[in-house]
Order: sequence, then structure tokens, then C-alpha cells
Amino acid sequence: MPQIAQIGETYASQLFWLAIVFAILLVTVGYGMLPKVQSTIESRDEQIAADLKKADESRASADRLEEDYREHLDRARDEATKKGAEAKAAAAKSTEAAVAKADKAIAAKVEKAVSKIASARAEARKEVETVAADAASDIVARFAGLTVDSATARAAVAKELANG
Repeated sequence: MPQIAQIGETYASQLFWLAIVFAILLVTVGYGMLPKVQSTIESRDEQIAADLKKADESRASADRLEEDYREHLDRARDEATKKGAEAKAAAAKSTEAAVAKADKAIAAKVEKAVSKIASARAEARKEVETVAADAASDIVARFAGLTVDSATARAAVAKELANG
């Protein structure tokens, strides 16, 4: 059969061109495209590491702020308690009317201190939520390539903070 007789002649030519095409693909992909892809991967890994480090630093900063807030809160409570005790001791020496007047003044001071503490707590929580929402938006943008509006990020952070 003539078809079988031609296999030897065409087979060698096809192997030669297969080797040429494979060599061209190897040079193009292996030496042209692969280094660019590897450098892009390394760049992204470095950026992710930097972002994670920044997030850790932000978390540490938030922890320090919370610790300072708690110390301030404890001092304010101690001071309020101390002032309350002093006011009660002074009121005990005076008449009953003076005691009632002093209790009203103390209650106002305590309420003012509580409102200051509550506003400081709300402000600290707002700052923590803002930092967390910004970090979450950045992380989602970098890892998933999605754009998250700030309202959605804030809502997700508020939900997670509410759940503990």
C-alpha cells in the first residue's frame, strides 16, 4: 500500500517541524512570558505582606486606644466615686436640706461623667469601625478585585462587632 510506504518520509518531516514549533513555544513562553508572570506574582505577594503588616499595626493601634480608653474609664469611675464619697461626707455634717442639694449636684456630675464616657466610647467605636471598614474594603479590593462601597463595608463591620 502506498499510504503506508509514505509514513517514513512524512513522519520525519512532521517530527522536525514539531521540534521547531516546540522550541519556539519554549523560548516564547519560558523566556518571554514566565519571568513577567513570576515578577508580577512576587510583587503581589510583597504588597499583600505589606497590607497585612499595616492591618496588624492598625489592630495594635486600636488595641492601644481601647486600653487607654479603659484606663480613662477606670480613672473617671474612681474619681466619680471619690468625689461622691467626699460630697456625702460633707453633706452628712450639714442639714438634711444640704444633703439633698449635694446629692442632686453629685448626680449631675455622675450623669455628666457617664455622658462623657458614653460619648468617648461611641467615638472610639466609630474610629475602630472606620479603620476596620477601610481595611476590609482595601483587603477585599486587593484579594478579590471587587469594589465595596463604604456603606456596605461599615454595615458588615458593624454587624461583626455586634456579634462579638
